[in-house]
Amino acid sequence: METDKLKKMVDAAKMYYQLDYSQQEIAKKLGISRPTVSRLLQMAKEEGIVQIKILDPTQDNEILARGLEERYGLEKAVVVSAPQNENRIVKKYLGEAAAGYLHDIVKDGDSIGVTWGTTLHEVAVNLQSKHVRNVRIVQMNGGVSYSETDTYAYEIVHLFGKAFNTTPHFLPLPAIVDHMLVKQAIEADRHIRKILDMGKNTNIAVFTVGVPDNDSVVIRAGYFNFEDLQVVYSRAVGDICCRYIDMNGNLCSEELDRRTIGIDLSELRRKEKSILVAGGPCKVEAVYGALRGKYPNVLITDQFTAKTLLEREPDGEPDAGEAGQQAERVPAGRPPAERQPVVDRGPGE
Repeated sequence: METDKLKKMVDAAKMYYQLDYSQQEIAKKLGISRPTVSRLLQMAKEEGIVQIKILDPTQDNEILARGLEERYGLEKAVVVSAPQNENRIVKKYLGEAAAGYLHDIVKDGDSIGVTWGTTLHEVAVNLQSKHVRNVRIVQMNGGVSYSETDTYAYEIVHLFGKAFNTTPHFLPLPAIVDHMLVKQAIEADRHIRKILDMGKNTNIAVFTVGVPDNDSVVIRAGYFNFEDLQVVYSRAVGDICCRYIDMNGNLCSEELDRRTIGIDLSELRRKEKSILVAGGPCKVEAVYGALRGKYPNVLITDQFTAKTLLEREPDGEPDAGEAGQQAERVPAGRPPAERQPVVDRGPGE
């Protein structure tokens, strides 16, 4: 190729791809026609002078999703790209992704059970209306707070019902009561039993995991006495539907579980779609525990959480770097002194 032509080709390519000149501006600067500029740019690509590389974040996410499905026996994993590994930001992106996923899969006649918390609230506010018939929305666990902390239970169930064109079924009860006899008396009511049975019989469940810290909606809602908190802080990595689990997905306290109103965790394993929406640096252990317990068959999470879950050792122990990060975060085993009031930094489930 002639040296002059090669030089013009390189100059045109630099101006177009690096300096954002238009083809008309390049033509004027080089003293050639605009069609000639177009031919030079095409030749630059054909000769390998210009090489266009597209970095598609969804491609890596698809690899992560397939890895999660294989590693944890999931039917489906959806991995979302969040710009920062910060809980509030991750939650926003998860809400959008989960809302989109639900919009795609919900069909006529589906029965959807939902829980509550700030993650599910993000899902609910992002739901788009879908014209489906005979869809049922059911609240799967109690959500009345004993404090000023908002569980968002009513708003979430209402927004789900609005999105899928149906009247939702609420469970206007606390999540946890003080005595098993109180729970038994409540559940003996035929109207309450009807809602609980509807939750049990849903074919789709949408839930998240909470973390046992002072930002937890469940803990801030005032359900626990000091002894309860000792159990939760010392044994639990998280909760699903207010039922606390350890790293292996086992219940932390049978006694506490017997006082909890709502769907049993074993029922989640029987759902056609049991959808866990969770991510962010504080929830890795809780998500891992839920996966070990085989409660979800669909996981919607962020790329940071996905990578950490795939780096887990087979026995569940984190690698050295991850362990160091968790050691800084977790004050596990140290319950707060005598129900001290906590500073309100916003609900964190």
